[in-house]
Amino acid sequence: MLYGRSTELAALDELTAGAREGRSGALVLRGEAGIGKTALLDRTAQSASASGMRVLRVTGVEPEADLAFGGLVQLLWPVQDRLDGLPEPQADALRAVLGATRPPTRDRFLTGLAVLTLLADLAEQGPLLCLVDDAQWLDQATSDALLFAARRLAAEQVAMVFATRDEGFAAPGLTELRPSRLDTGDAVSLLADLGLPPALRDQVIAESAGNPLALIEFGAARRDDPGSFTPVTVADRVLSSYRTQIAALPEKTRLALLFAAAEGRGDLPLQMKAARTLGVGLEDLEDAERAGLIQVTESTVVFRHPLIGTAAYQGAVLARRIAVHQALADAADDPDCRARHLPLATTSPDDEVASELVAAAERAADRSAYAAASLLHQQAARLTPERRAQVRRLTDAATCALNAGHAGQARDLAEQAERSSPEPEDLARLAPVRAAVMFESGERREAARLLLRTHAAGPGLGPAILRTGATYGWFAGDADSVREAAERLASLGEADPMVEGMAHLVDDDYARGLPLLERAVAAGQDGSDAARTRALHSAILLGDDAAAMELAAAEVARCRAQGLIGALPQALHLLAERQVLAGAHRDAEASVAEAVEIARDTGLRERVAWLGGVPARIAAIEGDERRCRDLVRDVPDVGRVAGESALSLLELARGDYEAALGRLETAAGPGPQRHMAMAMATVADQVEAAVRLGQSGRAERPMRAFEAWARAGGQPWALAVAHRCRALVDGREEDYREAVRLHGQGRRPFERARTALLYGEWLRRARRRSEARDTLRSALEDFEGLRAVPWAERARAELRAAGDATTSAKATAENVLDRLTPQELQVVRLAADGNSSREIAAQLFLSRRTVEHHLYKAYPKLGVGSRRELARLNLV
Repeated sequence: MLYGRSTELAALDELTAGAREGRSGALVLRGEAGIGKTALLDRTAQSASASGMRVLRVTGVEPEADLAFGGLVQLLWPVQDRLDGLPEPQADALRAVLGATRPPTRDRFLTGLAVLTLLADLAEQGPLLCLVDDAQWLDQATSDALLFAARRLAAEQVAMVFATRDEGFAAPGLTELRPSRLDTGDAVSLLADLGLPPALRDQVIAESAGNPLALIEFGAARRDDPGSFTPVTVADRVLSSYRTQIAALPEKTRLALLFAAAEGRGDLPLQMKAARTLGVGLEDLEDAERAGLIQVTESTVVFRHPLIGTAAYQGAVLARRIAVHQALADAADDPDCRARHLPLATTSPDDEVASELVAAAERAADRSAYAAASLLHQQAARLTPERRAQVRRLTDAATCALNAGHAGQARDLAEQAERSSPEPEDLARLAPVRAAVMFESGERREAARLLLRTHAAGPGLGPAILRTGATYGWFAGDADSVREAAERLASLGEADPMVEGMAHLVDDDYARGLPLLERAVAAGQDGSDAARTRALHSAILLGDDAAAMELAAAEVARCRAQGLIGALPQALHLLAERQVLAGAHRDAEASVAEAVEIARDTGLRERVAWLGGVPARIAAIEGDERRCRDLVRDVPDVGRVAGESALSLLELARGDYEAALGRLETAAGPGPQRHMAMAMATVADQVEAAVRLGQSGRAERPMRAFEAWARAGGQPWALAVAHRCRALVDGREEDYREAVRLHGQGRRPFERARTALLYGEWLRRARRRSEARDTLRSALEDFEGLRAVPWAERARAELRAAGDATTSAKATAENVLDRLTPQELQVVRLAADGNSSREIAAQLFLSRRTVEHHLYKAYPKLGVGSRRELARLNLV
């Protein structure tokens, strides 16, 4: 009987009922030790089993908190026979977790996707309940995987419940439920069976502060010893009570309990194998079992409550704990299990032990358990007698911490290693980690300079450091770093066309720089992943929309195919920017929506904010001022140009030219970023605002730079915009006509429409009203297609002034695709292309049932009833 838990039970029952009806969900039970979380899980498991739900359960154990995937192994061991049904990269990731194979897992989030798919597949046979107790003691790799799966649940018939203490196990995005303390009436009911006198019962209730475990333990203790009372916290009093019970046991029983607590997983054969070396046998557990402190089966030992294990471990002297851990290490057949006990059994430097820990760290890193790998490298460093080897291991620990997403810890470890060694070679190995942390924290110029200094101190370090330094320098606006990196690469015989091209761009030498970027694009088409990445960024710098779109789409496809979940948000971001330029606003919003969802699910919070620049640009084009300003507000400083560009476009559309021009002049600033962001996105806005103010001189310098860039690159859209800008300033019709001609070869409908609008205005002022009407109608058609409301209104106003009396404001015809959510749009397009639900699920990192749920919702919105009908629709 659970007293005082009606609210909690109702929430848990609702969760499991939803899963049975096809609505997945996840819940976190958070509260202090003894508040009744495990009892709630037990009751939920019983109720679910009685209703026909399958139950998987795992309990975090404190000694395994740093054992890579220890919790996930416990959870998935009973269902490992289902791995063959997963997509191959996902199956390989879970086989590595379970120890069946050791293929390197390239993305630390792939395991979470595999868990989601596996749980969804299990739920195909009936609703599934996944219970996680003591989640605060799960290793991070397990936590990451389970939380990724929990956040992406939708329609899989899966319910997940995590029980955790107040501290640890951050689970943002999941609903939390805090079990309440018991009121007096429920406390009296709970204590009824103990037969305490009313006065003593009331004392126990007061001491226990409504904590159910404390009520039971204190009640039993006061019944046996009415005078016992220690004025400390509830948790400490419960722990003290358990220590007292353990202290009353025979010495060998206490030692047997210490083995159980130190081993942590409840592996009775391993415990007994190790315990025999210290003269302890199975019979020595009997007194603890009779006292109700443990439950023993043929193969397991389980503490009635985790605090009993804590009491057994903390109550032992250090020498005994060391001896027990050494015995467990010697008895372990699993090298990772041995590596877990060795550091706790070693008190002085020992290179052999350190080497075993390094091997365990490498195994953990192969499975993408970078947090565990970092800790193992740290432990290895602590036990390494030779100073430089210690520094190398600290460096490896810092690298793994960075890969795990712990930038602060990576910085601390790198600084610790740096203090330990002044050797240039050691500092060089540290530099990439330190620079990456600096770059992520906003110190971009310093990061670039650090890598260049490092390479100068050790020129044999290879070109990768120089390429990274050039990239950091570019984004920092540090022209000197870009030039220096290019010169050093050339001196090494490793000239990189992208870096060399950027170096010429920072010197405004477009004629030499852009052809080099064209070479980088060509080289990357069939090259390595790194070469294709450089090709994509080179295409963006060139303004080569066709190549950039193709390369961005290929990068997204590669991330999907290889399960590179952590890299996908950035790839989708780059693709979305290209889609906006192509006028595919709904596609761009779908790309951003997916990127935001994945970034949130994987804890990449900075990427979520950065992504806001894309929909902000769309909102600016469409005239949604409130949404635009809300989105720009969250864009980080590094995305300032994108944010200011969106806001200036809003101001330009409504005729606030001084505000638009001032904003753009402030945002431009010095440095190489202007070539990428400003020249491609905002120079035309600067020119138009300046001309409208009668101050064209304020835009002359950026316009000349843009013209030179456009001529050197030869991209039709860029040449068209350059001619439009020159036409605005000089008023020559031939520039307008050439701009219109070139736009016919380009891919940017918004720029094409703006050119037609400005040329139509010029024709109207020249009293060539018939020609003006034709040009303005073309602009209006493009603006309406883009839902660019303020620009369409300007075009209609010009048409009326040109004598088109039939033109009036009208609602834009609804596109049937607008009825779909971004994810529904992605799903129906893939389905229309002939992909199965399972194939779509693998590409979008969803479950098959969630894909079919989206299709089920999308069909009536589109007026179809099957995939065959879907294939006949125009979904572009």
